[in-house]
Amino acid sequence: MASNEAQIEAVMEERAAAMAARDIERLMAVYTTDVVYFDLVPPLSYSGAAALRARFLDWFERWESPIGQRIDHLQIISGVDVATAFMLIEASGTLKGGRDVKYWVRTTNGLRRMAGTWRIGHEHVSLPVDMATGSAVMDLAP
Repeated sequence: MASNEAQIEAVMEERAAAMAARDIERLMAVYTTDVVYFDLVPPLSYSGAAALRARFLDWFERWESPIGQRIDHLQIISGVDVATAFMLIEASGTLKGGRDVKYWVRTTNGLRRMAGTWRIGHEHVSLPVDMATGSAVMDLAP
């Protein structure tokens, strides 16, 4: 059996692949039904799988291309049935209208092992903010 860390890394890779493919069923399979999601955009949080599904479907519609999701600096701390994973993710691709984008986000996931499978129960995605302007800083790279 793979270590907790290897299993959790596989969940993160599956999340990225499902996001890239804009495959909602595959993506939602990595989350718990009671997931709480803190996104870059309002509202302050999305609670539950139905709310997160709607959010992802709305986001998918904004992209013309696959959604690049390159994971970097992944760190995992795991216990028996609870774990935390934090990483940087480079989002990239072409938005509808033809604008190419590439930016890094900070992502932290809280995971629970349920019936032997690791699932994301909390996700927090953020961008640094320039405190002088109040604007997100989207041109940083690791």
